[in-house]
Amino acid sequence: MPAQPPFRVIQWATGAVGSYALRSVITRPEFELSGVLVYDPDKIGLDAGPLVGLPETGVHCDDDVDRVLAADADCVLHMPLPAAYFGGDYAADLETVCTLLASGKNVITTTGFIYPQVYGPAVVERLESACRTGGTSVYGTGINPGFMSDLLPLALSGLSTRLDHIYVRECSDFLGHPSRQIVMDLIGFGRSPKEYALAVRPFRTVQRALFSESVQLVAGALGVELDEVEETDEYDLATEEFEITAGAIRPGTVSASRWIFSGLVRGRPFMTVECVYKSDASKVHRWPKPGFALHMEGIPQLMLTVDEVTHGLAGAAAHAVNSIPAICTATPGIHTVLDLPLTTGRGTARLP
Repeated sequence: MPAQPPFRVIQWATGAVGSYALRSVITRPEFELSGVLVYDPDKIGLDAGPLVGLPETGVHCDDDVDRVLAADADCVLHMPLPAAYFGGDYAADLETVCTLLASGKNVITTTGFIYPQVYGPAVVERLESACRTGGTSVYGTGINPGFMSDLLPLALSGLSTRLDHIYVRECSDFLGHPSRQIVMDLIGFGRSPKEYALAVRPFRTVQRALFSESVQLVAGALGVELDEVEETDEYDLATEEFEITAGAIRPGTVSASRWIFSGLVRGRPFMTVECVYKSDASKVHRWPKPGFALHMEGIPQLMLTVDEVTHGLAGAAAHAVNSIPAICTATPGIHTVLDLPLTTGRGTARLP
């Protein structure tokens, strides 16, 4: 039986997560890099390999969307900042994804699309139409949420005879996160409370969209119809000055934030996701320590904790990269964690 030829992949954006994905695409034999779309002018024309500390590949970074679209590829790893960061909205990302799909390229995206059905039949039909035109599929992995707040609860639900409440908590330490755009500009660390109140609006839009999709996906899979997804958020201020990779945190500026998203049924939460971001967990003592917790309340009661996740950005990238074979061989259309095979890292195993 002939071997499967490599899946040809375009890397769309090379930020913090995109760089990890690009490194995997270059180094794994089951993939072939077809093109790289960049937004940073300093990266234009650079070979993709040295950009991520690897030998030259012969594939150069480009900022011309039409040229990148013209490249032959089976899949696009779509990993830019969400359009809301730039003052846009979901429709802008939707248009880009649909253009890629209609061009004949499958799309795996971290900008959302975890469960696009929450936006109504018009959005679903727009995506399905693009998939029909290109004979392609789309799959949203998300960065946060993604896996821990949707795939993992659904996997554990198979042990339940009754579910009353699902509670997911994530606490992330951004001490070593390299992106100033994400940490300081989007999340708002290092800003005064007044500046934060204004700057966090795009991030709140992104968070509300992503977590609403994730919560609705889990509820829908379990046959629960939510009345609404309620969101609250708060922040904590630094009491001393310290440095993180993305910049300086000064006393009286925002050093942490806590977000809670609750899927409600008749006013009671069926699923709650608590998300805590800390600029430096050793300096911020309010709220839980970094890690993940999952409580499944019902029969039986289940609790799962993950004390530490190192290189969280690499994990987010791996979720997308490991999904390439499944999405490239799937039936054309919209796909979610509900209908794709469980993605694994078996293709990257390294044994002594």
